[in-house]
Amino acid sequence: AAASASIDGMISRVPATTFEEAVNLLAGAQTIYLLAQRRSFPVTTYMSYMLGKMKVRSVLVSSPFGVEPELMEFATKSDAALAISFAPYSSGTVDHARILERAGVPIISITDSAFSPLTQISKIWFEIAESDFAGFRSITATMALASAIAIGIGEERRRLRFN
Repeated sequence: AAASASIDGMISRVPATTFEEAVNLLAGAQTIYLLAQRRSFPVTTYMSYMLGKMKVRSVLVSSPFGVEPELMEFATKSDAALAISFAPYSSGTVDHARILERAGVPIISITDSAFSPLTQISKIWFEIAESDFAGFRSITATMALASAIAIGIGEERRRLRFN
């Protein structure tokens, strides 16, 4: 029931025009940087898998060796980033997004509040309120939105290639 409520809330909070703008920005990027830690990390991991299957270049900014700054050194203005974080916001995700934003990389974020530190540096952001079950918030709506974005990117790139 909590997962279903999260999906219902996401559907009513994500304007189609904002979704299309985010998909178009990401589809036009040379490389998509995926930023998330903690409970949001599985979302970017799955998104990285989806993008890879569609032959879309992406970088999952995560490493047990602490080389995230080196991964982001290659980022340019022709790239884009998707950052995902919810309260209490992952300082690593926010710091990585700030590094990329200073490099001129447009940031798209998925977060839970207009007061999130990600909204201040994001060109586009989505507010997702995940429902709580037994003290844990699901990532159901976030996963659905990220999956839809990934599929949208693949479809937009296919459309651009054939037009």
